Amino acid sequence: MDELLLSKVRLGVVAELLNFDWVAFSELVRALDVSNGNLGAHMIKLVDAGYVEEEKSFVNRRPLTRYRLTKRGRDAFAAHVLQLQALLKEAK
Repeated sequence: MDELLLSKVRLGVVAELLNFDWVAFSELVRALDVSNGNLGAHMIKLVDAGYVEEEKSFVNRRPLTRYRLTKRGRDAFAAHVLQLQALLKEAK
């Protein structure tokens, strides 16, 4: 199994990003009900692994950080789900 996706927060981030092109950091904080610091630490790991792409910009002089899932991240998520399904199948 993919150790990066064993974290509840990182798995939640990937699940949120599956449905959207770009998602703002603040939207992820609200959707996952986590602190800025907690999410920031998890996002660094996902970006460093190449699962998520990060874009930083300014809107009305305010910083805006957005994220989107990469092909590598999507593939990792799909493989992780397949492994979980295999475990479930074995347990029956």
